Amino acid sequence: MRADRLLSLLLLLQNRGRMTAPELAAELEVSLRTVYRDIEALGASGVPVRSERGPAGGYSLMDGYRTRLTGLSDAEAESLFLAGVPGPARELGLGAVLATAQLKLQAALPAGLADRARRLQDRFHLDAPAWFRDADPVPHLASVAQAVWEQRVLRVRYRAWGGEIRRELRPLGLVLKGGIWYAVAWTDGAAPNPAPDGTPVPTRTYRISRLLTAEPTDTSFERPAAFDLAACWAESSRRLEARLHQGTARLRISPRAQRLLPMQFGAAGTRALADAGPPDAEGWVLVDLPVETPAVAVGDLLRLGTEAEVLGPPELRTAVAHTAAELAERYAASP
Repeated sequence: MRADRLLSLLLLLQNRGRMTAPELAAELEVSLRTVYRDIEALGASGVPVRSERGPAGGYSLMDGYRTRLTGLSDAEAESLFLAGVPGPARELGLGAVLATAQLKLQAALPAGLADRARRLQDRFHLDAPAWFRDADPVPHLASVAQAVWEQRVLRVRYRAWGGEIRRELRPLGLVLKGGIWYAVAWTDGAAPNPAPDGTPVPTRTYRISRLLTAEPTDTSFERPAAFDLAACWAESSRRLEARLHQGTARLRISPRAQRLLPMQFGAAGTRALADAGPPDAEGWVLVDLPVETPAVAVGDLLRLGTEAEVLGPPELRTAVAHTAAELAERYAASP
């Protein structure tokens, strides 16, 4: 651990120039006494650390003491830093590893590329979670990630919609979608060694936050060479969307609802708006919007309030009218 800390200390001084002992202690999460000992250790090992007193003082390296790495283009250097997402890395237990890797890369880059990389970090920030929702608690994420990496069968208890279930999973990958972690895995009933001829691998998706327990076993499995995590996720998302959208609602919507539709219904709202009919004299248009079950669709469509009118199908219009009448009756009464 001390060797890692000494390396981080050296890279901090190399990347940032002069730093005070309290600044180093805060970055390394150690005491001032530890910083002083580590500075002495660096000096004793031949690293030219310079100490300056006074308000503008601190520790720095002798000019010219720098490791350089050539061969990276500007775009390559910048993309490496843009790809680092500290929040998910921290959830995977790799926060410190990522920070050290970035320090090593910055230290190895020529001065010009290092400056560009730092400017990119200052100007771009990737925030994976969705708005207005706390991140899912994922206490078992590290265990799942380890099983994915080591190709180990994972014994889990999972909170499904119908109740608690127990499964043995062969986890093939992790996906972060809208701030939510998912595991893509073979399940008990799937063949342990599917043919490597491009035959689709039977998989299921599990939300990591719903794992009650996740126990890695000593049983390993062979990952199919033909498996493509990105393609599998895209196909799974397409199937989910097709399963959720069980009908189409014919709507007449106001200009304000036209602005709200993509925000409230995502890609389905955007597509519906793109295919909308011509506006009438008041600016209202007709759209065909994919919807879920009638019970879910009623709640979703009522979010548009008086800015939308359901024209069909008849049973959906009746259900919305019935719910609106119940609301009107409830709010007409004195509280």
